[in-house]
Amino acid sequence: MPLSLMRRLVLWRLLVPAAAAGCAMSAAVAAEQGIYSCVDASGKRLTSDRPIAECLDREQRVLNKDGSQRRVLPPRMNAEERAAEEERQRQRDQQEAARKDAVRRDRNLMMRFPNEAAHAKARESAMDDLRKAIRNSELHLRELQTDREPLDAEAEFYKGKRLPGKLRTQLEANDAQQQAQRDIIQQQRAEVVRLNSLYDAELARLKKLWGGAAPGSVPVDEALPTR
Repeated sequence: MPLSLMRRLVLWRLLVPAAAAGCAMSAAVAAEQGIYSCVDASGKRLTSDRPIAECLDREQRVLNKDGSQRRVLPPRMNAEERAAEEERQRQRDQQEAARKDAVRRDRNLMMRFPNEAAHAKARESAMDDLRKAIRNSELHLRELQTDREPLDAEAEFYKGKRLPGKLRTQLEANDAQQQAQRDIIQQQRAEVVRLNSLYDAELARLKKLWGGAAPGSVPVDEALPTR
């Protein structure tokens, strides 16, 4: 066989499979792209193998080769519409994140307190710590009041006279310390009330969860106070 003929034969054998592969790839791409169909502003139905420019402001159906609907291509948005949609998506994302956080919080709460006895024990432990703190603060206040007695007695000697600088400083310091201790006691008693309110709200939520309510399903207005 002549050399030139052999070369043409070899080239033909190489090109035919490549062309067939290219056709197969093109068919696959076309199948993936689908057929776009829409009705334009004048009421005319249009079809194309790519998104239709005349229908960018309206929905376009994407069809399979057999005419079945694959999906719907939404209309393209202008800048204002896109910003509004992005804001709606942001709010949806926030709501979903809050929902997941509520589910996680409720599950953790149920793991920590599997029953009412466990919750009552935790409340009593917290209250006991506060009661001890209040007793210590009240004891300190009584000690300050005891320390004040000799200072008041000494101040009687200077009744109607100017108090010595050292004595006056001691009296003022004792007054400030007593007031600070009274403020601490008031804050500690307020914390008892706040913590009891928290445990009450927590218990009400837990009773619903123990009763079968799905984690995260308790309404937002029944959310727990923060510790």
